[in-house]
Amino acid sequence: MDEDWKPLFASIQAGEYYSDPVDSLDPRQRRPFHVEPKNIVEDSAQERVSSEASALNSRVHYYGRLTASSDRLLVPPDHVIPSPEDIYIYSPLGTAFKVHGKDGAVKNPSIVTIFAIWNTMMGTSILSIPWGIKQAGFTLGIIIVILMGLLTLYCCYRVLKSTKSIPYIDTSDWEFPDVCKYYFGAFGQWSSLLFSLVSLIGAMVVYWVLMSNFLFNTGKFIYNYVHNVNMSDSEFGTNGTDRVVCPYPDLNPHRNSSLDQYSSSSDNSTAVFDHWWSKTNTIPFYLIILLLPLLNFRSASFFARFTFLGTISVIYLITLVTIKAVRLGFHLEFHWFHSTEFFVPEFRLLFPQLTGVLTLAFFIHNCVITLMKNNKNQENNVRDLSLAYLLVGLTYLYVGVLIFAAFPSPPLSKECLEPNFLDNFPSSDIWVFVARTFLLFQMTTVYPLLGYLVRVQLMSQLFGDHYPSFLHVFMLNVVIVASGVLMAKFYPNIGSIIRYSGATCGLALVFVFPSLIHMVALKRRGELRWPSACFHSFLILLGVANVLGQFFM
Repeated sequence: MDEDWKPLFASIQAGEYYSDPVDSLDPRQRRPFHVEPKNIVEDSAQERVSSEASALNSRVHYYGRLTASSDRLLVPPDHVIPSPEDIYIYSPLGTAFKVHGKDGAVKNPSIVTIFAIWNTMMGTSILSIPWGIKQAGFTLGIIIVILMGLLTLYCCYRVLKSTKSIPYIDTSDWEFPDVCKYYFGAFGQWSSLLFSLVSLIGAMVVYWVLMSNFLFNTGKFIYNYVHNVNMSDSEFGTNGTDRVVCPYPDLNPHRNSSLDQYSSSSDNSTAVFDHWWSKTNTIPFYLIILLLPLLNFRSASFFARFTFLGTISVIYLITLVTIKAVRLGFHLEFHWFHSTEFFVPEFRLLFPQLTGVLTLAFFIHNCVITLMKNNKNQENNVRDLSLAYLLVGLTYLYVGVLIFAAFPSPPLSKECLEPNFLDNFPSSDIWVFVARTFLLFQMTTVYPLLGYLVRVQLMSQLFGDHYPSFLHVFMLNVVIVASGVLMAKFYPNIGSIIRYSGATCGLALVFVFPSLIHMVALKRRGELRWPSACFHSFLILLGVANVLGQFFM
């Protein structure tokens, strides 16, 4: 008897469309009554509606009462719902009020969206691109940057379109982990969360290593300037106006013995300073005093105000690279498969190290849906995303090619290029000192933001609250900080950290999940064909090979 009142058709859960319509302008989430413009009698603050529109309103409400409150079968489908700017709320007094909500006020033009994606993608990976090109070879490195940009762009496009492939459900507020959960259940939800955390924590570890590096060199510059210490004899490198150094001169068989001579002639005060101001032994621990308290802030809104520093830092780096390249000139010799005394071959078997770095360098897949929601012209999303990737790829190529080509060879070998190309310039270089200081301040403000994202994603899933208690948050932050300190002390190679974390998180969020979701969606619609299945399966194999290549190459 209890089932007699239930509708004969299955219900479709699509959200509460009639509750509090003013709160949202999303026509698929909350649906206020729509009045066709031709039915508006006069254009005034309280626009009168015709009797025809009033009758239509009554009819829609009547259909809504034919089903239970949780059933939405007779609700007008999405494709007939008007855009937010054409939505009116019907009043029983015979007036229609046009809705003006805050969603429409935050929409960005295409140029803003493009540079927002560019700014988000431009991170610490840019410092390792010249090293990655060196590991792959100059010619092969350029080819790989272009191919990886195209592959990651396509996979990002698949992520952007993934929410559109889900029928009968309102996905306007969904992110990519929600899509993974829809297709793969709890496994998709937790695995996407895991790999997202890998990318975020990996970035935080890289930041800690770089901040230790920048703080060390900044302190070294100030100490040497105050005490009038000349470090030119203690560093193996060129002696030109724009000095370039090789931090590990044992790579060069023709190194001189000035480094050994300097170590025996250092005075006692310098030795004491070097003991307490060590890049790996002391600096990583000094940063705990500054950054651990910042991570425990309940809100990261204060640090979000400094995100513009990232754009300024990248612009300054591009300027720095241009000036150094002009002053140093180009030093290139093309040896296709064999290395020489000063030059590396054009094609090297170590190229997977560059693909690992580029996977993280082009990684924006976990937030591209959010960024593109704010685009004013949604029909231009694919074009704007492509232009943003083109801009990012050109930036990486510009920095990587110029630094690699300008590195002095001879007298230094190209093998001296460091995973952080700023390490190839001495601490006494004023241009590089400014870059390091600027990056140090910028990373100090971004690091708490990354920690906040880790906390929100993890704590929300585990406890349903992004700040369950101070103890929970403090213990999580201690683990994150400890991982950064250990890596900065025992393995301060940002190139390897970036490529391992990039290949790992990219396996799931760049290659596997976007391809699998697209194939499953096509199969459910009966549209999956063998060329598409082969191509997307090949993408998955590339992701697996990218991870394996980090361990065997």
